[in-house]
Amino acid sequence: MMGERTVMQEALFYSFRIEDHVPVDHLLRAIDRFVDLSGIREHLKPFYSATGRPSIDPELMIRMLIIGYCMGIRSERRLCEEVHLNLAYRWFCRLDLDGAVPDHSTFSKNRHGRFRDSDLLRKLFEMTVERCMIEG
Repeated sequence: MMGERTVMQEALFYSFRIEDHVPVDHLLRAIDRFVDLSGIREHLKPFYSATGRPSIDPELMIRMLIIGYCMGIRSERRLCEEVHLNLAYRWFCRLDLDGAVPDHSTFSKNRHGRFRDSDLLRKLFEMTVERCMIEG
């Protein structure tokens, strides 16, 4: 007998945890335990203005860059689309289902300007390698 999908009324509330939908052996889970971005805001403080509207969280931007490098996503536009769509990427970026992903132009402006001027990526790489060495 052929089944038929019944279309039901949309639920008002959902119980959904992204954590439950990311496989335990996913590459980003292995990477996540070594990524410590606690000092990133202090390092970048001189590169942000004290006035104006709040910027995109620099930790989100760095986590997105890590995804791009690890998953071979070379286009910033494509990276923003992938983070928007992929649950594992959202989990790694600490975004829930309705969390906003930055526009590709904002992402690009930060990467080519603020992050390059601050030498942040080199510092982050050195911190990560040091942490891996400590962990063995």
